[in-house]
Amino acid sequence: MSSEKIIQHSEAAAKFNKDVERVNWHDETLWFVRAKRDKSAHQIADWELLRETASQIKFNVLSNIHDYLVEFEANAQRNGITVHWAADAKEHNEIVHSIMAKHDVKQMVKSKSMLTEECHLNDYLAEKGIEVIDSDLGEYIVQLRKEPPSHIVLPAIHLKKEDVSETFHEHLGTEKGNFNPQYLTESARHSLRNTFLTRKVALTGVNFAVAETGEFVVCTNEGNADMGAHLADVHIACMGFEKLIPKREHLGVFLRLLARSATGQPITTFSSHFKKPRDGKEMHIVIVDNGRSTQLGREDFRNSLKCIRCGACMNTCPVYRRSGGHSYHNAVAGPIGSILAPNLDMSKNADLPFASTLCGSCTNVCPVKIDIHDQLYKWRQVLVKEGHTPKAKTIAMKTMATVLANPTVFNIAGKSGRFVMKNIPGMVNNKMNKWYDQREMPDVPEESFREWYKKNSRESKEKGNE
Repeated sequence: MSSEKIIQHSEAAAKFNKDVERVNWHDETLWFVRAKRDKSAHQIADWELLRETASQIKFNVLSNIHDYLVEFEANAQRNGITVHWAADAKEHNEIVHSIMAKHDVKQMVKSKSMLTEECHLNDYLAEKGIEVIDSDLGEYIVQLRKEPPSHIVLPAIHLKKEDVSETFHEHLGTEKGNFNPQYLTESARHSLRNTFLTRKVALTGVNFAVAETGEFVVCTNEGNADMGAHLADVHIACMGFEKLIPKREHLGVFLRLLARSATGQPITTFSSHFKKPRDGKEMHIVIVDNGRSTQLGREDFRNSLKCIRCGACMNTCPVYRRSGGHSYHNAVAGPIGSILAPNLDMSKNADLPFASTLCGSCTNVCPVKIDIHDQLYKWRQVLVKEGHTPKAKTIAMKTMATVLANPTVFNIAGKSGRFVMKNIPGMVNNKMNKWYDQREMPDVPEESFREWYKKNSRESKEKGNE
């Protein structure tokens, strides 16, 4: 794991916001995806029933996770899959490395897997002298740029085609200044083709694992997971234990929700089922905890484990859209990442639940009905109680609570504030006050609402008595 200093969300967002044109483009692009989601969802009459059904299926899984895990393991082993269990990111990485060491392999082709991003697998394997090539186009682009993905579905959404053109020119030798999307895509395809043909080990993520059959499903739009897994001698699939669903018949519910919520598509281009290894080949699945059992035990936050990683909450979030995915300093950004990250490390991720307006739009679009904005609010309470918020902010909040709880103090503070803002504005509107960085204060009112209300109530009564 990187030892770099964590940059707080507000600071990273401020840096992202310096490029106003890019911020506006990022905002509009993600809102376009959100709008596509709405149109696609409205084409299904039973959309809300689908969401509720998916939510209840996931609730059943989380309530009986021990039984489903045992059932899945038994069925997967019966199918010829080798099942591994990893308590944390370290064990996950060591298991993957041990499989590669067993086969004396120094190269791997990998499709999109947010779990491996969470576990920092690429960095770990690089330290062991193993080359990992990400085959998803977006992941490939950010890997060449030595950047983490900024979105769980659209890893390079923060980049424009001009950025990709420069990156490919530098690393792939493409024509300088040619930012035609088809040309760039074909260039990446040619570059990756040899990777698919020569790698003996392929790693994929897992979208859904079926306890009933011991199979797992990987959803992609590019077919890169299929290409890597089918051409390799060894297929390693990595999943958090929450990816389980009870039966194959339940896939119909989730597959109808996933792509529509993510990109507005009716279904992903490839929904690939993997049940057993081909003759002479190996298939491994690594089931990972890495804090999930802790989250499962937190009653207020366990619903976050229902997440199917569609990214809909990111596409709709006004904060994410205007602050960029990299401002969240976590593998999973946006609203869902902000309720998952503190579970892993409260101190390091204490800023993330505050990176929200609590508008509730994330909850409204979640296909499995996670109460995201409620959990963000509850995490704030936990973090304050545990002492993980800045001292200055804690003192300010306690002072505000005291003022708001005492009518007399509140009135005095209001009058003093209006006097200062009107006569000595520099004491408030200055560089020390972050609130004014991007805001203009309206004209200072002559009186408070309470004073206005009392005066008008008195006048109304007097007119009524006339």
